[in-house]
Amino acid sequence: MNFLNKMERQYGRYAIHNLTKYMIGCYAIGYILLYIGQAFDANFFQYLLLSPYHIMHGQIWRIVSWILIPPSSSNIIFVLIMLSFYYYLGTALERTWGAFRYNVYILGGMLCTVIGAFILYFISGPNEMFSLINGMSFSTYYINLSIFLAFAMNYPDMEVLFMMIIPIKIKYLALLDVAYLLFDLIRGGWGTRTVIIASLLNFIIYFLMTRNYRRISPQEIHRKQQFKKAVHPQMTPGGTRHKCAVCGRTEKDGEHLEFRYCSKCNGNYEYCQDHLFTHQHIK
Repeated sequence: MNFLNKMERQYGRYAIHNLTKYMIGCYAIGYILLYIGQAFDANFFQYLLLSPYHIMHGQIWRIVSWILIPPSSSNIIFVLIMLSFYYYLGTALERTWGAFRYNVYILGGMLCTVIGAFILYFISGPNEMFSLINGMSFSTYYINLSIFLAFAMNYPDMEVLFMMIIPIKIKYLALLDVAYLLFDLIRGGWGTRTVIIASLLNFIIYFLMTRNYRRISPQEIHRKQQFKKAVHPQMTPGGTRHKCAVCGRTEKDGEHLEFRYCSKCNGNYEYCQDHLFTHQHIK
C-alpha cells in the first residue's frame, strides 16, 4: 500500500473521477451499436473485438474499442437493472478507496486483459485466438465481476435481493461466483484460463498481495494493538470494538451496523455505514 500511497500523491490529480459513469456510457454505446446491427443485419462488434492479430496488422483501435462491448443480454429491462447495479457498486468503491485507487484497479484490470490476450496469441497462435474472439471471451464481463468481488470484500454483510426477491448477503453471492470461476478454470482449456486470470489479475494483486499481506505483517499487527490500547484504554470484556465518530453508535446498537475507517481522514477515525460517505474529512 505504500507504493500506492506514493503513486497517489504524485499522480492523484490525474485520476478520472466518476469512472463508473464513463464505463456505463461505453456500455450504452455498445448496446446502441448492437441494436442497430440487429436492425440492419450487421455485426459492428467484429471490428471492436480485442484481437492481437488485427492490432498487429494496423487496427490499433482494438486495444480500447473492446471496452464498448457490453455484457450480453436481450432483455432491455434486465440490462437497465444490471447497469444500475454496477453503477452503484462502482461509485461505492470509488468513494471508499478514492478516485485514484479505483482508477488503478479498473484500468489495471483492462491492461492485464490486453496483455493476457497478447500472451495467449504468441503462445497458442491465431487459431486459438480466433475461437476465443468469436466467443467474445475477451470482454468486460470479468472486469465487471472484479468490481463485484471487490465490493463484496469491502462490504461482505450487505444484503441484496437475489432474483429481485430473496434477501441474501453479498458475500454468499461472491462465493458462488468464485466457485463458478474455479469450475471454469478446471474445465476450460488454457485459453479460458488465460482470459479469467488476466481479467481478474487486478483483484488478485490488490487483495491477496497488498491488502492481506499488511494484515498479517508483524508491523501491522503491532500497530493495531497499539491503536486499540490508545483508543480503548478502559475497555472491559463487555465493552465495544467499534464506534462511529459522528453519531457515536457502536456494534451494540444494531447487529446489521457496519463500520469502516476512512482513508482520507488524518487519523484513525471510524464511521458507520450511514456516515462513511457523508462525513467531513478530518485533516
